[in-house]
Amino acid sequence: MSQSSPTRLVVSTLGALAVTAGLATAPAHAGPAAPAGPAAPTGSVAAITEHLAARLAGDLADDARRAGLLTASTRPVPLSRAAGDTALGRAVRDADRAVLTAKGLPQDGTSLLTVRLAHADMAAALGRGVAPLVASSPADDEATTVTAHDRAGRRVALPADRVPARPVYLVEVDTTTALAKGVEVLRSTLSQRGLSPTAAVAPASGYWATQLTSIRLEDDKEPWHKGDAEIFAINAGFGLDGKVAVDTVQLPYLDEDGKTYYPNQLLVHFSGYKYNLADLVMMEEDGGTNYRDLALALTQALLTIVDGGAYIPLVNAIINALPDSWWTDDPDYVDSWYTLSTATSGTLRGAAGNGTMTVTPYWVSPL
Repeated sequence: MSQSSPTRLVVSTLGALAVTAGLATAPAHAGPAAPAGPAAPTGSVAAITEHLAARLAGDLADDARRAGLLTASTRPVPLSRAAGDTALGRAVRDADRAVLTAKGLPQDGTSLLTVRLAHADMAAALGRGVAPLVASSPADDEATTVTAHDRAGRRVALPADRVPARPVYLVEVDTTTALAKGVEVLRSTLSQRGLSPTAAVAPASGYWATQLTSIRLEDDKEPWHKGDAEIFAINAGFGLDGKVAVDTVQLPYLDEDGKTYYPNQLLVHFSGYKYNLADLVMMEEDGGTNYRDLALALTQALLTIVDGGAYIPLVNAIINALPDSWWTDDPDYVDSWYTLSTATSGTLRGAAGNGTMTVTPYWVSPL
């Protein structure tokens, strides 16, 4: 998913796979050898997927094909299909465990890694027997090249703005599953710290909510190497106890930018808030999001805010809590909306100018 405001992780390469200009012998149609660049931080999602992509292109390529991982389909194939006590199976399991750690998710056996053919137009060349490349799925909207690996272990630079003639497989994180797990971590951590809204309405009564009737995110272009992103929102207000209360909501339908969606989704529930006001910050799960770090950062920032008897906007506190890395290679911030109320209605442009949504008050009646 391409977005004008959030950018994603710059694709990194491992120094051990670097080749000098004098040794770059990749076929002309593959693109020039990629120059050595700064390696992704050890243990990061980018480093893990990059390392696995290099192995799938090289020593694990035959095993991956036999396991049915490298197909002509653009649909993501779970790498967990590589089961058993084989080099491929062990490599995938190790990488999956490392990705869970990097994303601050529990080690519950969940497999997040997938691989797919990057673009449908590459299937014909694949059918003709053209040797494919394998890359770690890049996430930087402004990257000019995508670094892939060939069978000989060389790094190959591909243009980011046009579909390569040579087939490319992309190793990615299943962001849908990651977001569902991550929201659980956020809610659990915030609840343990007393930062979750607690509904106080009696069963016989009802409450006001904000209904999202339409939403659109701006779009520049959709590069060949981008898959769909997963969007979620953090809404915050003051709970009945005077502490900041934070809730999360997923927007799984927001697959494409430049397209208007009409979800009629309840976005903010005011039943657990002291005031009839709340703020909203929209985020993107791009594969590199660490939910444990996000939850701890939110906790540390928001526990210091005290209710002074009047509503205080919380967007800035949430944004300031985001790790510094999210504003360089991995800024998952999409947009924000200040002071939504129980009476807010109409079309609202986000503060960052990236999102536009239409909302209306909605009365939630009891059964």
